[in-house]
Amino acid sequence: MRIGELARRTGVSERSLRYYEQQGLLASTRTPGGHREYAEAAVDRVVRIQVLFAAGLNSEAVGRILPCMRDSDGGPNESATPWLAEELIGERERIDGAIAELVRSREILDEVISTARLPHAGEPGR
Repeated sequence: MRIGELARRTGVSERSLRYYEQQGLLASTRTPGGHREYAEAAVDRVVRIQVLFAAGLNSEAVGRILPCMRDSDGGPNESATPWLAEELIGERERIDGAIAELVRSREILDEVISTARLPHAGEPGR
């Protein structure tokens, strides 16, 4: 399939697909006219790349993790190593820290909102 169809089927821009290819995350062949051609398996691979990016991993980490995932179901394969597990644990801890920071930020906003909603002396309509 050509890049436009892959973009349509995955909801990922053509620009992002070219970036994935540049980073070695996605492969294509070229037609005699120079157009990119992708295998059907590219759809699942792009979806998996998107999931890993959404989890907060950078392209370098995604590139290390992708070879350890099966294209058909995304599960770990024989390439998954203790090193990969340690790296993923580190990524999970980083994500947990980011979540904790966001929760704290939301709590602060909630406090400000609650305070702002209180009636203030001398202000009409509050």
